Amino acid sequence: MNYLAHHWSADPMIVVVALTVVAHEIGLSRLAQRSTTANQRHRRRRALVFYCALVLLLLAIVSPMDYWSGRYFFVHMIEHIIVTFFVPMLIVSGAPWIPLLFALPVSARRRIGRFLFLNDSTRWLRGLGCFVRNPWLALALLNGAMLAWHVPALFDLAERNEFVHVWLMHGSFVVTGTLFWLQIYPSSPMKPTKGPVWKIGAVVATNAVMTILAISMSILTTVSWYSVYAHVPGVTLSPFADQQIGAAILWVCGDFWALPTLAIIIRRTIESEGSIGNVLDRLTGRSSTLLLTPSTARAPSTDSDR
Repeated sequence: MNYLAHHWSADPMIVVVALTVVAHEIGLSRLAQRSTTANQRHRRRRALVFYCALVLLLLAIVSPMDYWSGRYFFVHMIEHIIVTFFVPMLIVSGAPWIPLLFALPVSARRRIGRFLFLNDSTRWLRGLGCFVRNPWLALALLNGAMLAWHVPALFDLAERNEFVHVWLMHGSFVVTGTLFWLQIYPSSPMKPTKGPVWKIGAVVATNAVMTILAISMSILTTVSWYSVYAHVPGVTLSPFADQQIGAAILWVCGDFWALPTLAIIIRRTIESEGSIGNVLDRLTGRSSTLLLTPSTARAPSTDSDR
């Protein structure tokens, strides 16, 4: 129990999370004034998912997990999987965007809306927003951040500097992870712009990058990459053995997020297409519409559509 009871930290992230929860609840209360009971319940369920993401984030940063990650590389890999995949996944599923926007007063929301969407001088911001939401960029940013922060020089820097560790390393994982999951799951009012084929490819490619990284730091090397884990006081596990365990966790635990995600994508695709046969027809080109983007699927026209 000492492993769980000791070494909690008072990181400023606690304040950020607390303020986020307060703002989200304010937004929910304002939305409730103009919503049906069913919509309120739906938003409350999504809010609970969002709060689970914030709890997971805090556990990774202020709990003993963060302390032990500085002594054991394999604990650090568990932390990275949580922050990179599970926290952003829950954030996107929780869809906090509209409640957080409604935390602002009406006058502020209108000023921000006019400034961002109606002002010619901020056209570049709208273009930047579209660029950041690009699916290919999101895929590249997530995998790029994951690879870059495991470069020994950057990893060691993050371990020696708490600001770099929490706000830059973990922050980049959460941001790029969120951009990635926005391409996989709908997050009201945003929807993915790519279809099932792209989503499955993105998940498989990202899992493959994790696997290659794990193989590189275990099978393809005979030395420890990270000097910060050498000669840690009180640690008897050798740095290379620690690195091999961490690589195994990175390799195996990739399936914990990838396989359920693939199952959800396939299930939703079958539900939208009506049957697995229709899906296979589209994938093999026997149907006139391809599963590349949601916009490619068109309902047959009827007299009432004309």
